Amino acid sequence: MLQQINKKIIFYISLVIILGTFNNKNLKIFDLPKINMVNIEGIEFNDNEYLKIMNLIKLNNLLSIQKSQIKEILNSNNLIEEYEVFKKYPSSLEIKIEKTNFLASTNINGKNYLVGSNGKLINTKDYSQNLPFIFGNFETEKFLEFKNIILQTDFKYNNIKNFYYFPSGRWDIEMISGVLIKLPITGIKESLNLSIDLLEDIEFSNIKILDIRQKNQIVIND
Repeated sequence: MLQQINKKIIFYISLVIILGTFNNKNLKIFDLPKINMVNIEGIEFNDNEYLKIMNLIKLNNLLSIQKSQIKEILNSNNLIEEYEVFKKYPSSLEIKIEKTNFLASTNINGKNYLVGSNGKLINTKDYSQNLPFIFGNFETEKFLEFKNIILQTDFKYNNIKNFYYFPSGRWDIEMISGVLIKLPITGIKESLNLSIDLLEDIEFSNIKILDIRQKNQIVIND
């Protein structure tokens, strides 16, 4: 079976080379098989996106269609994290998609968004995802960098209620328990590890604000 497929691929590639020596008028005598099947795995497209893909491929064959044309459509979908496009000769197309993970929610100019692990904002009608909320005018790349630092510690991401971003580039974290942690601009990983040690100490079990913005200084408010 594999040998037969390889023969078909070689045949069509050879045919394209041959066709390149003919003008457009002579090309009409050849009829390459059109794409008759598209398999999409991992996500459901909205009607508009699906129509774009179908309109793109319905008049094409696998040798003439460019992956870059399909990728342009896929890249416009903010729900997609990663994807792969396969040409399955002689006449089918395989698209495998990995959906982005939702990390947080936010509101920008009165509109609700989810922040994806792909660094994109996904418009949403509500915050039903039970995710931490981000306050402030932040860049998604900065948030992803900050979250990556959190993951390098023993700090529990699912214990976070809110993030607060400041123009200076500094972050505060509000825990579900109500504790507000004020972090410095640099040395965030060390500060998070320190905050974990303090919050686990029974002596500091009633604190409400943990301010570790200043080097070698801790301010605690109960």
